[in-house]
Amino acid sequence: MRSIIVNGSSLPNIPWEDRPPSSDPEKELMWRYSANPIIPRNLTVRSNSIFNSAVVPFKDGFAGVFRCDDTARNMNIHAGRSKDGINWKIEDDPIRFIKTDPELPDSDYKYDPRVIFIEDRYYIIWCNGYHGPCLGLGYTFDFEKFYQMESPSMIYNRNGALFPRKIGKNYAMLSRPSDSGHTPFGDIFYSESPDLLYWGKHRHVMAPAGGWQSTKIGAGPCPIETAEGWLLFYHGVLTSCNGFVYSFSAALLDLEKPWKVLARANPYIINPRELYELAGDVPNVTFPCAALVDKDTGRVAIYYGCADTVTGLVFGKIDEIVNWVKTNKM
Repeated sequence: MRSIIVNGSSLPNIPWEDRPPSSDPEKELMWRYSANPIIPRNLTVRSNSIFNSAVVPFKDGFAGVFRCDDTARNMNIHAGRSKDGINWKIEDDPIRFIKTDPELPDSDYKYDPRVIFIEDRYYIIWCNGYHGPCLGLGYTFDFEKFYQMESPSMIYNRNGALFPRKIGKNYAMLSRPSDSGHTPFGDIFYSESPDLLYWGKHRHVMAPAGGWQSTKIGAGPCPIETAEGWLLFYHGVLTSCNGFVYSFSAALLDLEKPWKVLARANPYIINPRELYELAGDVPNVTFPCAALVDKDTGRVAIYYGCADTVTGLVFGKIDEIVNWVKTNKM
């Protein structure tokens, strides 16, 4: 029986490739696009790398906000468009946000965005540089003009992901408080806001748990609402003798109290194994930031950063993923 996607839309043009015969469903819950990576590191005129980016359906195609580190190794986010979700045109220049308050401070950097449609606009949340990493928040109606709002967090914080609807009367968000470096800790927390300005009702969600997720964890794409709970894809980090290894898996959160974990997978779903995931500016990284879902078929396509260098696609089916999480939970 297919899990009902409660909050979603029909997406018949979702990027998709059927599971190849070489992929064993007993060994691989999700499968990589055969033409990965779909976005090379140098798609813009000054980009050193393009990864950890966010994509949403827009009009008759797709739009996105992309992390582009330039050849001076400045981190910033750029707008992009695509007809098919695979072949992208990304703006050469970073997004120039219009400040909703002229007193808003400038950003030292922007990276790792997530994008979600809520009510009447597309919200962007990213890691923002202001005396250290914190969360930046903004919105757009058309992916041409972008507006920056007040930060929803103090420093230090990363990996913000908004829920696609209000929980009760409040907007809701997941985040991962951090430090100024590579975070020797890393738990996911939940927060609510009546107006996207003042945030409270902070609740602990999940902590690192050993193995592939023993060093730190963080929310990936914005949560997907299903009849079984909020499906959250999240990344986990293992500290090996050769440095960090980033993999990702999934968990189910309670629909009305999302800080309560209903099930959390013990194994990873995707970990670095292909050359474009193993080798790059930061080796051994698979980092999910966006998920496209077709509610009619239950298909899901996840965009993920590969070795902090390029962008890949991985495919799966919501019902299989939900059942797998429940079967393989901790």
